[in-house]
Amino acid sequence: MTAAGAAVLLDTCAVIWLANGDPMSPQAMLAIRAAGLTQSIHVSPVSAWEIGLLSRPRPNRTGDLHFQPDPKTWFARFMGGPGIQAAALTPDIAIEASHLPGDLHGDPADRLIIATARNLGLPIVTRDRKIMAYGESGFVRTIPC
Repeated sequence: MTAAGAAVLLDTCAVIWLANGDPMSPQAMLAIRAAGLTQSIHVSPVSAWEIGLLSRPRPNRTGDLHFQPDPKTWFARFMGGPGIQAAALTPDIAIEASHLPGDLHGDPADRLIIATARNLGLPIVTRDRKIMAYGESGFVRTIPC
């Protein structure tokens, strides 16, 4: 059990930014540090799937992300970091993702991450505007990164 407010769920963008040491908001860094102290930085398996998708070469596209030496190793190293743990992706969460309240777009990754956060009672650290707007509607807590 974690202390109230001392656990977070990282959106995929937050995973990448944290792993790369990219600047994040003071609010996000404070929440992540506090969660790390209680081994409560949660990452959905959906983020692994998104990392895999982002690592695929795509013709006529510049700025593709590179996960060295390969996406599996990159993700495993990140998950081995202090305070980080995998969030379960259960059948209940998958079904809940199909029936989220309010107005939300159909991106399956976002829906699964949101359903995971709601199921675990955690805020999502994210920069995704659509997730942030959904949070402003009161359906999930968010922390801007």
